[in-house]
Amino acid sequence: MQGLIIENIANLYKIENREKDKSKKNSQKEIYEAYARGKFKKEEITPVVGDFVEFEVTDEENKKAVITQIEERKVYIKRPKMANITQLVLVVSSKDPKPDLLMLDKQLAFAEFLDLKVCIVLNKIDLDDEKEFKSIKEIYSKIGYEVIETQANKKDIKENSKHIEKPKDKDIEKLRKTLQGNINVLAGNSGVGKSTLINAIFKKELTQEGEISNRNKRGKNTTTSTKLYEIEENTYIADTPGFSTFSIEEILSNKLAEYFKEFRDEIPNCEFASCTHIKEENCGIKQAVKEGKISQDRYNRFCKIYEELKQKEERKKW
Repeated sequence: MQGLIIENIANLYKIENREKDKSKKNSQKEIYEAYARGKFKKEEITPVVGDFVEFEVTDEENKKAVITQIEERKVYIKRPKMANITQLVLVVSSKDPKPDLLMLDKQLAFAEFLDLKVCIVLNKIDLDDEKEFKSIKEIYSKIGYEVIETQANKKDIKENSKHIEKPKDKDIEKLRKTLQGNINVLAGNSGVGKSTLINAIFKKELTQEGEISNRNKRGKNTTTSTKLYEIEENTYIADTPGFSTFSIEEILSNKLAEYFKEFRDEIPNCEFASCTHIKEENCGIKQAVKEGKISQDRYNRFCKIYEELKQKEERKKW
């Protein structure tokens, strides 16, 4: 049988059966609990959430199975471990915690590196009295990214005898349309509202919502495992543990500029093919910054990320 891994806890996998019973109208997809065959350890490959797999049923009554084959992956990310995602939804809070644009730019570069679709969600705009989110939206919209604004605590709904808060309906509907037909991953620091957004999309409490520490305004991570939720046919969304260990070490420092979307057209204007876009004088990217074509803040963050990658490369040599 063929299935999709939708959750992994330790060595136990939950698999959604992809083979519907056509004789039954509106039949729901069955969920099996499975372990992986020992051969995968020998082959040094481990099944992860998002993997399409073949499995054998060992106990139909109790929905137990064993994974026998992992299909070829189109995309694989190491932290958090996931496969075959098609879109990154990068969530940034306008306030509490404050926007982490350095993290956002790392995530955008990684998305470009993996050739994934990207959507940026500016959450908690109702808490941003200074409307700083508008300048953030302007920068990234100008580059060519879709930016959706959401409000984390605007309206209560009652379902299953529970009150949960959710963003405005029109914001969520816009986000839902963007998610359609994709295996989506919500990424962002703890406390930015990823779980709140997922609960709002489904109009019920699926994930535990985080709290913000009053002392340091940083999020307390509440998601402990990666899980795929099916929104509709062929549309999934994953909430992942906070990206406190997010790393883009797979990108070489001398290739980083290629994954800053608005830098690409300026690279041919550099005098030297080996230009790092940091210290060189006749650099097309630095000239574009002077002319206002590229955001000075984005360029400054590029320099920081470049230095981080360069230092890690130097340490590996030793």
